[in-house]
Amino acid sequence: MFIAHAVVGILLAVALSGSAFAMATRNATIATNMTKLGIPDSWLPRLASLKAAGAVGLIAGLWIPFIGAAAAIGVVLYFLGAVYYHVKAKDYAIAPPVVFVVLAVAALVTRLTTA
Repeated sequence: MFIAHAVVGILLAVALSGSAFAMATRNATIATNMTKLGIPDSWLPRLASLKAAGAVGLIAGLWIPFIGAAAAIGVVLYFLGAVYYHVKAKDYAIAPPVVFVVLAVAALVTRLTTA
């Protein structure tokens, strides 16, 4: 089960890192989508930092289980918030945040079931 956790955790950490970088550098697509969702531009650095912290926590969690579990919970909550903002803005292109939620739940479940 640890191998499954490592694969899911590393995959999620890589995806979060790329997403955090794109958000921190104010990628045009992300900035446009955030504006459409009603997210202020001033939130982008903080949101990017949360994604980066999640990625670091998932990697650290390979060696320190409670950090991995905490990071996975944080990522689940972050992306549930993203789904909420999409639905609130009546933007139903929610596949990306839903995929992140599913991966984060998988990372959490595999972390909790790994001894």
